[in-house]
Amino acid sequence: MHPQMPPKVALPGVKQLIAVASGKGGVGKSTVAVNLALALQLQGQRVGLMDADIYGPSLPMMLGLGVMDPQRTAFPVEKFGLRVMSMGFLPDAGRGVLMRGPMVAKYVTGFLTQIDWGNLDVLVIDMPPGTGDAQLSLAQTVVVSGAVIVTTPQDVSLIDARKALNMFGELRVPVLGTIENMSYFVGDDGKRYEIFRHGGGRKLAADCGVPFLGELPIDPRVAECGDAGVPIVQRFPDSPISKAYLVLASTVTQQLHEKKAAEALPEVQL
Repeated sequence: MHPQMPPKVALPGVKQLIAVASGKGGVGKSTVAVNLALALQLQGQRVGLMDADIYGPSLPMMLGLGVMDPQRTAFPVEKFGLRVMSMGFLPDAGRGVLMRGPMVAKYVTGFLTQIDWGNLDVLVIDMPPGTGDAQLSLAQTVVVSGAVIVTTPQDVSLIDARKALNMFGELRVPVLGTIENMSYFVGDDGKRYEIFRHGGGRKLAADCGVPFLGELPIDPRVAECGDAGVPIVQRFPDSPISKAYLVLASTVTQQLHEKKAAEALPEVQL
């Protein structure tokens, strides 16, 4: 028999908690997480953003933030209207973090439960790639409203995304749907080019019986904005890809509302 796990907790003041995940690295998961968070914030929601990638935190660079003195800094910090926490804020993070799984679990749990997130409509959590200790700690510690799975169209990405999707199913975390990142590119000639093939994210959703949340196009400015510390939704809110993120934010919000409404339905007495 497995040892009984402690009950999950709901974070005080946080209405919804979304995990942004992928089965492998290199699919733009962190970029999706930060721009989705900003899109939700632009739509009037109070949003937090937590970096659960303990080994390779990337959100500080994307938000133009760096190492801070924990003795003088009140976490989470605020940037672009978001409340943010990351391992990258802590001293020595830039030199790399060497730790075993239990320490990863300790930091993830601490970021979730020992930081005052205040009153939030949604807390977006940027998960590390794969299916490891951070994912297990999240699912076992707090009530997760839903996970979104980020993939690119290629088969190798889809294989790993399916693993992440199955993992959340085993952990009893609802999957809100899949997102196909780097789905296509619109050239200066106005034509649409499917550089990495197309439709894999929609097919994965259909095969696994979850919603398809949308496609995000390729835009070279996404990487430029991330490197400059001002995400594209913040810097170019009227760009086509920023509008795609706003549509994605609306779709994710709708999925959360539908899930909550379904949970509130009374049981049918036979």
